[in-house]
Amino acid sequence: MQSDGEVLFLDGVGEVAVAVGDEGLSFQPLHQEVSSSCLSSIRMQPKLENKLKFSDVYAVELLDVGPLYGPWNTKAVVQGKRNTEMNRFVIHSITRSRKRPSPWVPCEYIFGHKDLRTCKTWVEHMNVCISKEQDRPKNLMVFVHPLCGKGTGCKNWETVAPLFERAKVKTKVIVTERAGHAYDTLVSLSDKDLKKFDGIIAVGGDGLFNEILNGLLSTRHINSYPPTPEGFGYFGSNMKCQDHRNNDLSNSMSTGDDANAIFSGSSNTPDDHEPLLSIAPSTGLEILSSNSSDEPCNEVQVPLVSFPNNWFRLGIIPSGSTDAIVLSTTGERDPMTSALLIILGRRISLDIAQVVRWKSSPSAEILPTVRYAASFAGYGFYGEVIRESEKYRWMGPARYDFSGTMVFLKHRSYEAQVAFLENGNTNSLTASAENNASAVQTLQYHQNRHHKIICRTNCFICKGSSASEHNSEDDLLDSSRTPCENPKWVWSKGRFLSVGAAVISCRNERAPDGLVADAHLSDGFLHLLLIRDCPLPFYLWHLTQFTKKGSDPLSFKFVEHHKTEAFTFISPHDESVWNLDGELFQASEVSVQACRGLVNLFAAGPEV
Repeated sequence: MQSDGEVLFLDGVGEVAVAVGDEGLSFQPLHQEVSSSCLSSIRMQPKLENKLKFSDVYAVELLDVGPLYGPWNTKAVVQGKRNTEMNRFVIHSITRSRKRPSPWVPCEYIFGHKDLRTCKTWVEHMNVCISKEQDRPKNLMVFVHPLCGKGTGCKNWETVAPLFERAKVKTKVIVTERAGHAYDTLVSLSDKDLKKFDGIIAVGGDGLFNEILNGLLSTRHINSYPPTPEGFGYFGSNMKCQDHRNNDLSNSMSTGDDANAIFSGSSNTPDDHEPLLSIAPSTGLEILSSNSSDEPCNEVQVPLVSFPNNWFRLGIIPSGSTDAIVLSTTGERDPMTSALLIILGRRISLDIAQVVRWKSSPSAEILPTVRYAASFAGYGFYGEVIRESEKYRWMGPARYDFSGTMVFLKHRSYEAQVAFLENGNTNSLTASAENNASAVQTLQYHQNRHHKIICRTNCFICKGSSASEHNSEDDLLDSSRTPCENPKWVWSKGRFLSVGAAVISCRNERAPDGLVADAHLSDGFLHLLLIRDCPLPFYLWHLTQFTKKGSDPLSFKFVEHHKTEAFTFISPHDESVWNLDGELFQASEVSVQACRGLVNLFAAGPEV
């Protein structure tokens, strides 16, 4: 094969000189009279150029002898007449959709040559080149939710499954049969079996992804509890490290106690609405000693596979009701685009919120329960909407609109205390402002008028690079991502319509910019949204702003927006319900922290 150019026949173009470089191949039409227009004639090629990157090629196949067409005989092509018969091979790659610039679609470059051996040589060489793309998965576990959204889970998987087969990506497909099925499977999966896979794919919505996330992290994430301030009922107890928790687990196993009590935080029968608290810990654990050599050996169990983990990735093929995680990480709610991102091995880091429930109700005395959220944790309005929607599952996705309207009309506010770690660029609330709603609102109004930098592909904030390394004026305006060296706890007390923490922007079809337009995927911060009690028309005005692209729904005086690494929450209500990525979680006292880049996702970041 000649690396400086070999003549092949390209379907729809004619004879081309093909050259192979380090990053891909290029081809140039030999007939100058068609060189300016022929490339646009290839099927499914709205923006085809004369270069093809190996990173965009997901399969190469040898075809049977068949017809190829040239652009100089357009009439014959239209009439379906064959131009010529040749040995052929096809390169499967990606291109942009004709309708929109962002979604990816598969495309084909069909080359031909009279010599069969030449075609085979090209196929072998191209396969060697794309095999050097190290980040591509070889073996995936796939969970398909058959009832998610409008029941499109199985249909969407059937649509994209041929792409995985063509790319020689092995898939173990599990169709979920009940709530908690994916969680139970992953918690009980040994680390040895987990290592056989390069990642796990959710064909469903945010709820299924939350199951998978918690199934992986519940026994494999080694970290201390979130920090808490003085005055919080569990100040100091959050310093219990993973070794201490493992000691509790080891002691429980040695005495025959129910190990589920350690991980669920309660020895009671799990609530039907909390299926993620219903399984014993994973068996894939390694026995280690937590004591020094001069002390008696006390065996504890730590996971062989832990997170953060640069090797293992998660992916989503959107099929849910909102698909906020996919929209926030790819910019598109398109199963084909997500499947191609997975096959090509694209990678981004994703922050995860660690949520620790200290009490499910003010009178409860239970062990702390740890849960994780990838997009949002919300209380008040957000939690009540999810709880109300459970009554109307037969309505499908429309149940959220109906439930949201019902909860909104009740206009219920909730007494609560919230403490957050101030960011280096967040103005502290003074004691007088803390007790003066008007002062708090006025202060927060000015805080919200900051310049917004939207997270995009190759985001310098998520990568942790310095703004001074970038020439963009917008880049230089952002300095809020730097954590404060000695952060202080700031309390906010009163009646709230809702308390929410956005990990990512939380884009969806009803909120094109999301809940927080400038939230980033991996900067180590949560966006705490405190919506204070206000007249119903004002609250409606606030909510409707989310539906308008380019609006500023957080600029209202009754809205507090704090960028923070951690916060705590205390409620005196017995039925305090949280919404974690669309899943119910009853809790009256919680502490939450952002775990920067805790998991990796098969995605590239939003482009638009």
